Amino acid sequence: MDTYKTVNEFAFDELIEKRSRFIGYCKPVSTQDEAIAFINEIKSKHWDARHNVYAYVIKDEGVSRYSDDNEPQGTAGIPVLDAIRKRDITDCVVVVTRYFGGVLLGAGGLVRAYSAAAKLAIDAAGEREMIMCSVCELSCSYTMYGKMPSLISKFGGCIDDSSFTDDVSLVFHLPEDNLPAFNKALSVESSGNYQAAETDKKFFDNILKNKG
Repeated sequence: MDTYKTVNEFAFDELIEKRSRFIGYCKPVSTQDEAIAFINEIKSKHWDARHNVYAYVIKDEGVSRYSDDNEPQGTAGIPVLDAIRKRDITDCVVVVTRYFGGVLLGAGGLVRAYSAAAKLAIDAAGEREMIMCSVCELSCSYTMYGKMPSLISKFGGCIDDSSFTDDVSLVFHLPEDNLPAFNKALSVESSGNYQAAETDKKFFDNILKNKG
């Protein structure tokens, strides 16, 4: 199955290291523009901070970027980027804001503090798996429609749209590897009257992996 991991939601956490305050922010994003907008939002929020260090990884655009924001080279942005990579997540931006506490941490201390703040933010945001899904369409009777939500859910899918006329037209998605088994079960349930037609493929939340 074609899958990848990202973060679940916006979150933040913080730590104090020798009187310096490190605030880690994490957010799921899907484009560089979204990542940059979030970085600028945090910079605006913490305009009075000494540093706003960031890193992000974007899957579809195949890019990863980081900034030390005037911390010594290699002590800030790279540790934040490494925190993202070590979790094997993508479509994620992390910003670590530092309010200087008056005590120099040294290169090793900075690396440890920025790494820890980034990890705290990612932990707070949580992880979720995305999976390549088949987007499907199906037109069925009202009687059959009553069985569809549970059947689609059983195979890790979700209904995205529905319209009601003489019949019910559904648009739904489910993991692409599950489509053959779903259509087999659908054929059994409908005495061979229905099969779902795949119209597209996209990444969606893997509800079978992420539930609960």
